[in-house]
Amino acid sequence: MDMQLKDKIACITGGSVGIGLGIAKELANEGTHLALCARNEERLQDVADQIRSEFKVKVLAVKADVSKMEDIQNFVKEIERSYGGADILVNNAGTGSAEKIMTAPDEKWYSYWDLHVMAAIRTARLLVPFMKKRGGGAIVNIASVCAKQPLDYEPIYNTTKAALVMFTKCLANELVHDHIHVNSVCPGLIITPDWKKTASILSRDLGITPEEYLDRVAKDLAPISRFATPEELAKFIVFLCSPLASYCIGSSYYFDGGFIKSIL
Repeated sequence: MDMQLKDKIACITGGSVGIGLGIAKELANEGTHLALCARNEERLQDVADQIRSEFKVKVLAVKADVSKMEDIQNFVKEIERSYGGADILVNNAGTGSAEKIMTAPDEKWYSYWDLHVMAAIRTARLLVPFMKKRGGGAIVNIASVCAKQPLDYEPIYNTTKAALVMFTKCLANELVHDHIHVNSVCPGLIITPDWKKTASILSRDLGITPEEYLDRVAKDLAPISRFATPEELAKFIVFLCSPLASYCIGSSYYFDGGFIKSIL
């Protein structure tokens, strides 16, 4: 299927590893040029070189911490200088947390709010004017199943991802007549380096291997009894980025192997 994305410009935050990298590669496979940002510059530049070599597309790679407004502004300036704007925005940067509400300090709440919510607001605010001039576009915000079905050890993550879903709905309504379709994707268990790192730590306390730990998590939480790969998720997200998904407006799509237990 032709996704009609050849020579489009896609901006992906957190694009050097895991889900972000999977999305970048799938978009590049469609002939989409990329603007990637991440905090680890060495890894980011390596990834950019690999994608250029493999897919023969342009890749702008800018070191940025999207929890900081000045870094976002610099990233967008580089996008404007290199490409004149963007057609697609994927707000992917984020990470998990671990705390209790009664003991988590305000500073931790603010840091995750900046990373998961304000980053999406700020990138959209800066890039949407370019999308309007280019005749439309797409925004996909990567939320989580935890926006709807929370895990008890990460209330800040749950709360900020739920806020991201609501922001997505509001932004979609605001931009629908500008031919910009906005949606959120709520992944479940996706096998990423973060999950592998967590498994290597927690499995030791249980006296099992990291692989056994991940298998146990999958069987406990997902009826499909396995993790998805970033590549599987990325293929779904690429569709939402494409003009073929222009009737998808303000929705939250669960890519979760049956993780969510309710129908509403």
